[in-house]
Amino acid sequence: MPAVRVRVRLPADELLRWYAGAASEVQARADDGRSVRFPMRLLQPWVTHDGIAGHFEIHYDSTGRFTGIRRLDA
Repeated sequence: MPAVRVRVRLPADELLRWYAGAASEVQARADDGRSVRFPMRLLQPWVTHDGIAGHFEIHYDSTGRFTGIRRLDA
């Protein structure tokens, strides 16, 4: 199963744009240097009052469809 690892750091004020409907995707640089975009909603379980910060691994199937995400640092 293909996967991509990304580090995400979104402060609370940027998350407010998502809640207001002004943003729907996250653009991040993968550990291997690729630029990746994915729906912000995938990170919702890790939202705190301070925003989102962490290292995540996003899994896709062979057709490129999302299959799962996990946080690599606890």
